[in-house]
Amino acid sequence: MDIIENTFVKNLFQQYPSSVCQKLNNLRDLVFEVASEIEDKAVLEETIKWGEASYVTKHGSTLRMDWKKNNPSQYAMYFHCKTKLVDTFKELYYDKFIFEGNRAIVFDLKDQLPVNELKHCIRLSLTYHKVKNLPLLGA
Repeated sequence: MDIIENTFVKNLFQQYPSSVCQKLNNLRDLVFEVASEIEDKAVLEETIKWGEASYVTKHGSTLRMDWKKNNPSQYAMYFHCKTKLVDTFKELYYDKFIFEGNRAIVFDLKDQLPVNELKHCIRLSLTYHKVKNLPLLGA
């Protein structure tokens, strides 16, 4: 998958406290890593939607990430709430993540990420339209 980076995203992250900037850049790197592993001629476009870093591809569901001042010890990766993504993640990784309804995986700044599990969630989001009719999204 080809990747189109957006310098405005890096600028957005730099407006946050340095510990948050580092965590969001780690998530961003994971998204790019997973996208580069997907054998598809599609393009992953990094953009800003609703003031948040967003990642869009033809065969996937948009995923976003951000940190909010009203929850300063947390940051999150957001998914389209009308998909089966978060419900599937809950079933697969109920013991690995904290979820916010059917729209987000929430991370605490002090916690280590379960990287392999998160990469799987990112992959399912970036390929959602290809797997949405499979049980557990083909997991």
